[in-house]
Amino acid sequence: MSKLGVILSKEFRQIIRNPAIIRLIFIMPVIQLLVLPNAADYEIKNINLQVTDHDHSTLSRRLIDNISATGYFRVIGYGSDRDLAMEAIEKDQADLILEIPHNFERDLIREESARLMLAVNAINGVKAGLGGAYLNNLLRQFNGDIRTEWLQPDRLQKPFSITTTFTNWFNPGMNYKYFMVPGILVLLLTMVGMNLTAINIVREKEIGTIEQINVSPIKKHHFILGKLIPFWVLGLVVLTIGFLIARLVYGIVPLGAYWTIYVFAAVYLLVILGMGLLVSTFSATQQQAMLVSFFIMMIFILMGGLYTNIDSMPEWAKWITRINPVTYFIEVMRRVVLKGATLGDVTKEFAVIIGYAMLVNGLAILSYRKRS
Repeated sequence: MSKLGVILSKEFRQIIRNPAIIRLIFIMPVIQLLVLPNAADYEIKNINLQVTDHDHSTLSRRLIDNISATGYFRVIGYGSDRDLAMEAIEKDQADLILEIPHNFERDLIREESARLMLAVNAINGVKAGLGGAYLNNLLRQFNGDIRTEWLQPDRLQKPFSITTTFTNWFNPGMNYKYFMVPGILVLLLTMVGMNLTAINIVREKEIGTIEQINVSPIKKHHFILGKLIPFWVLGLVVLTIGFLIARLVYGIVPLGAYWTIYVFAAVYLLVILGMGLLVSTFSATQQQAMLVSFFIMMIFILMGGLYTNIDSMPEWAKWITRINPVTYFIEVMRRVVLKGATLGDVTKEFAVIIGYAMLVNGLAILSYRKRS
C-alpha cells in the first residue's frame, strides 16, 4: 500500500470509530435544513399596530378593517387617547401608531384630501422600515379605491388609466424557501468542512501521534492530502443528504444539472478544507482551532449574501465579499437551482474558486513543518 493509502486508511478508521463525527454528519444537516428555512423568513408579519381614531366614522373603520384583513398587522389597541398609544410604543408593545384625525371623513369628501399621522418604533430598524412601507402601500391603495368609487367621468371623455401586469421569473410563487435553502446548504457544507478539519492536526498534536508522523518517511503533501481527502468525501455526502432533504421536505429540485453543483462543490470543499487545515497547523489546542475557525465562519456567513443583500452593503464591505468563497458558492447554487445555469454560465466563479483552492492548499502544505 502506498504512503498516501496508509494515511487515508488511518483517517477513515478514525472517522468511523468516532461517533461524534458520524452524528455531526447525519444529524446536523437534518436539523439545520428543517429548522433554518422555516425560521429565516424575510417577510415581516404580525406587526403590532396601535390605532388612535379621533373620527370614528364609516371611512375610518373601513380603513382599519382593510389593514387588519391583510394578515401583516395585528391591531393591539383601538381608542382616541394619544397618550395611551405613545405609552404602548414606549413599552415596546406597539410597532406602529396610526392616528386618524378629527373630521377625517368630512375633509376627504369636501376637500378631497385628508392627513393621517404614522409613528414608527424604530428600535428594530428592519421591522420599522418594512412595517411603515407596508402601511403606506395600504394607505395608497385605500386612497385609490376611494377615488375610484367617487370618480364620475364625463361621458364624452373617459379617464386615463394605466394597467400593469407582471410576471415573477425563476420563482413564480415567491417562495422564500427556494431562495434560502440553497444558501443554507452552502453554509452547512462550510461549517462541517471547516470545523472537522480545523481540529484534525491539532488533535494529532494533543494525543502525541503527530511526533510519530513527523519521524516517518511520509512527505508533507501526502500528509496534507491524507487529512483532506476523507473530509472531502464526507462533505459531498453531507451535500447529498442536504439535497435529499430539500427534495423530500421542500420539493426543491434544481432546474440545472446536479453534476454542475457537485463539480463546483468539489473544488469549493478544497478551499474550505484547506482553510481548516491551515488553521489547524497554526493552532496549539483544539479549543484555539475551534475559536479561530468560528471567527472565520462568522465573517463568511454574515458577509456571504445569504441574509444581507450585497448590493446594499457599503463599498468596503463589497470588497470583503469579493474575497469570500461562500459568496461565490451561494451565487452559483442559486443560479443552478433557480435559473438552471450550466457550468459554462459560472466560469468566472469557478475560476476564482480554483485559484482560491490552489492558494489555500499551497499555504497549508508550506505551513506544515515536519520536525524529527
